[in-house]
Amino acid sequence: PASMDIRVGKIVKVEKHPEADSLYVEQIDVGEPEPRTIVSGLVKFVPVEEMQDRKVIVLCNLKARNMRGIKSNGMVLCASNDAHDVVEPLAPPAEAPVGERVYFGEAGKTQPNRVQKKKLWEAVQPLLKTDSEATARFKDDVMFTSAGPVRAASLKGATIA
Repeated sequence: PASMDIRVGKIVKVEKHPEADSLYVEQIDVGEPEPRTIVSGLVKFVPVEEMQDRKVIVLCNLKARNMRGIKSNGMVLCASNDAHDVVEPLAPPAEAPVGERVYFGEAGKTQPNRVQKKKLWEAVQPLLKTDSEATARFKDDVMFTSAGPVRAASLKGATIA
C-alpha cells in the first residue's frame, strides 16, 4: 500500500447527484489548493447531514473516472459487511490534520505514485480489512495518522473499499 496516496479529508460540501439517487457529490479538502470532487455511493448508508463537515479517509491517486456525468477524483474509503447492507466511512481521529497522508505500520511512511491502472488498487484492496476492534488494517499493519489509528464506527472484520 506504500504506492497508495491515502489521506485525511474533510467534506466541505455534499449534495445528492443530480442524475443518480444513490450517489453523493462531495467537495473534499485533502490539503490541496482546491477541494476534490468525489462521487460516492453512500446515500443509502449515511444521511447527508452526517456527511457534511465529516472527516474521512480518501484514496487520492486513483485515476479520475466519470460517474453519471460527474468526474470523480478519488474514493472515500469505507468498511462494509459481507452483505453490503451496512457501510461506514472510515474515520480518522478528530485531531488528525486534513491532508495528512495515512500510513500502515511503523515503516509505512513513503511517497506515493499515481495509480494509473486499477490493477494496483485491485491487488491491495482485498487485504484491507477492519480488525476485531474496528481498526483499519492492511494485512497486520494498522492504518495510522499522526493522531492515532483509523477506525470504522462499529464494523469489525469488515471489508474496506
